[in-house]
Amino acid sequence: MDQALIEQLDRWHEEDEHKQIVNLLLAVPEKEREYDAISRLGRAYNNLGLYEEALNQLENIAEAGQQDSVWHFRVGFALYHLNRYEEAAQSFRTSDKLETSNQNTESWLKWSLQKAEKQQRQERRIAAKKAAAVEGSGLKEVPFSNMSLEDFWDDSEYAKKEYLSEPPTGELIASIEEELGYKLPASYLALMKQQNGGIPKNTCFPTEDPTSWAEDHIAITGILGIGREKSYSLCGDLGSQFMIEDWGYPDIGVVICDCPSAGHDVVMLDYRACGRDGEPEVIHVDQESDYEITFLAENFEAFIRGLVSEEEYDTSEDDKEAALYKVAHGKFSSLLEELCTPVSEVEQIDQKIRSICTRIVEEKGYFSFHADELSYLMYDVQFWLYTKSYPDTSREQYLAVYEKMIAFGGEFGQGGYAPGWISEWLDRRKKEGRIVQENGHIRFTDQFAAEVIQQLREA
Repeated sequence: MDQALIEQLDRWHEEDEHKQIVNLLLAVPEKEREYDAISRLGRAYNNLGLYEEALNQLENIAEAGQQDSVWHFRVGFALYHLNRYEEAAQSFRTSDKLETSNQNTESWLKWSLQKAEKQQRQERRIAAKKAAAVEGSGLKEVPFSNMSLEDFWDDSEYAKKEYLSEPPTGELIASIEEELGYKLPASYLALMKQQNGGIPKNTCFPTEDPTSWAEDHIAITGILGIGREKSYSLCGDLGSQFMIEDWGYPDIGVVICDCPSAGHDVVMLDYRACGRDGEPEVIHVDQESDYEITFLAENFEAFIRGLVSEEEYDTSEDDKEAALYKVAHGKFSSLLEELCTPVSEVEQIDQKIRSICTRIVEEKGYFSFHADELSYLMYDVQFWLYTKSYPDTSREQYLAVYEKMIAFGGEFGQGGYAPGWISEWLDRRKKEGRIVQENGHIRFTDQFAAEVIQQLREA
C-alpha cells in the first residue's frame, strides 16, 4: 500500500471510522490485497464487532502471520469474542512470546484462560447431567419438603403490583408451556401455586465466579410468575420471550428472574443438558460480558433454597474505610509516580490526586471510576499527566497504558476497570473538541489543559 493510503487508514482507525476502512479495502480486488491490508481489514471487522468476518480475513494470511505478534493478537481478539476461549488463549500466548512485556496482551491472555477454565467446567457439568438423565434419576421428592415458604415473599405494594398474578390454573400452565416451548420444573410450579410471582425477601445468590454484579454473588429483583397480564411474568411484555428476542439472550431456556441492572443480566432456566421436558439448571446470563453464562444451581429448588439476604454481602462501611485509607496512604504506581515528578504547574500534585479520589470514595463508598463528574476529572488528570510526558501518544497506545497508572496501580489502585468507560470518555472529549488529534497523536487543547490544571489546583 502506498503511504497516502496507510495514513488515511490510520486516520480512520483513530477516528473510529472502521466501516470506512472496510469499504475502502473491500473495494480493492481480493487478489491485489497485500498482507498489511488484510490484517487491517481484520482489525476493522473486530472493531465493528464482526468477529467471524475478522477471523475469515485473518485466516487468509495465516501462513504469513505466524511470526507476527499483531496477527496472533487480532486472531485471539476475534476468538475471545466468539467464546472460543481456549483457542484465544493459545493465540494470545503466541503473541506474547513474539512480543514480550506487552501488558495489553498479557491481560487478554489472563482473561482468556479464566474464561476457558469456566467454559470447560460448564461443558463437563452439562455432559455429566446428560449422562445422568440417560441413566434415569429415580424417585423425585416433593418440592420444598422441610422448607417453610410462609416467610419467603416480600409483601410490598410494588411486588404485588408488578409481579403478583392470580394462582395459575392447569390450563394456563399448559398454554404457557406451549408458548415457551419448555416444560416448567415441578419445583417452580409448586412455588407459583403458593404465590404466583413476586419479590423474595432474600435476593442474593452466591457464585464461585465473578459477574458484572459482584465478585461473589448475583442479585435478583423478582421471580417471574406464570401468566401474561403482568409485565414481569413469563409471557408478559417484559417476560422471557421479550428478553430473548429483543435483548438477545440465548435461546436455551426460560428467563425466570430479572435483576437490578434493568435488563443487562438475568437468571434463566437452562435446558441444554436435559432437553425441553427435563429438569433444567439455573444460570446467570450477563449481557454486559457478551452474554456470559455462570452456573448457579442444579435445579430451581436448589436455587430458591440457596437465596440469601443482601445483608450477608453488606460490607460497605468496612470497604469504605479501607478505600479511604488506600487513597490517603497507598503508594503510587511507578508510572503514576514518574508522571507526577516533573509537574510544576500544580503544587503537591500527589496530594491533589489523593484529595479528588477521597471525594470519590466519600460519594460512592468505594474506589472506582465510572461516568460521573469526579471520575471524568480523574480521567482528565491521568490523560494530561501522561500526554505531558509522552506527547507522541496515539489513542491505541493510551488505551493500552491506561491501566498501569491507577486501575491496576498496586497499593493506590482499583484492582480492575471497565475499558468501555475509558473509550467513552475519549470519544466524548473528542466530540467536545477538548481532545484533538494531530498526525495520529492525541492531546488536550491548550485551553482545556489549562482548565484541568485549574481544577487540580482547587482540589
